Amino acid sequence: MSDTAVITCALTGVLTNPLTHPVPVTPEQMAAEARAAWDAGATVVHIHYRRQEPGMGHLPSWDPDVAASIVDAIRAEVPDILINSSTGVFGDDISGPASVLERVKPEIGALNAGSLNYLKVRSNGAWAWPPMLFDNPVHKIEKFLGVMRDNDIAPECECFDTGIVRSVGLLAKAGLLHDPIHASFVMGVASGMPAKASWLPLLVEELPPGAAWQTIVIGRQEVWDVHRASAELGGDLRTGLEDTFYLPDGSRATSNGQLVEALVKVLRDAGREPATAAQAREHYS
Repeated sequence: MSDTAVITCALTGVLTNPLTHPVPVTPEQMAAEARAAWDAGATVVHIHYRRQEPGMGHLPSWDPDVAASIVDAIRAEVPDILINSSTGVFGDDISGPASVLERVKPEIGALNAGSLNYLKVRSNGAWAWPPMLFDNPVHKIEKFLGVMRDNDIAPECECFDTGIVRSVGLLAKAGLLHDPIHASFVMGVASGMPAKASWLPLLVEELPPGAAWQTIVIGRQEVWDVHRASAELGGDLRTGLEDTFYLPDGSRATSNGQLVEALVKVLRDAGREPATAAQAREHYS
């Protein structure tokens, strides 16, 4: 097990409303939250870009100028931090996220490595939203990998289900992925892998030998049991207001810095330390 772990902070989610939750939206807010995450021990920030017009901050944006304003503000505030850019879109048209990747050239690009029926049912049996397919076929993955390769961006394979975890090895065998391979286990989506620590050893076993991995855990108190297991098993760790609003004691977090502080404590309780920025860069190079 490595003595260090790269800690990523997911600053804001895809659609979380800033009027009801403490998520940053503007370049200034994103930079301030990135600084708080950095000061607490994170060396990577995962970014979803939001529309900047008044009253529209709950909606995503693929405007390269918006993305550049956010990334430039973060890099000005925390020059050594690594940027991990979201790329998730429905359908075959990847021109939006591709234009963002080409403009801001993040060190890391999230690569959705397979498709998932994205579902949730309310207690009354009604769908929480209309059932939708988050479609990530191989030809779409290939297009994203081409953009990442051309811009020297390290892909991080986001895996929402066990078949997607196993597909990472198949993508590598087909010559689409190359060492170092990075995989994220996305746990807690209702129609994907559950947020259960007991699953981690089996998931790690299904990765290509030597692949690095981290957990992305969505939920409330259950996320912290998974984080503890990840720290003990040698994984990298991620938290942030995209993933949870709850601290280990059950209280609500009001900033990304609070969540990173709690995650660093979990890591140190397992006998490990947060990676430095230099170590994180080497990790992804």
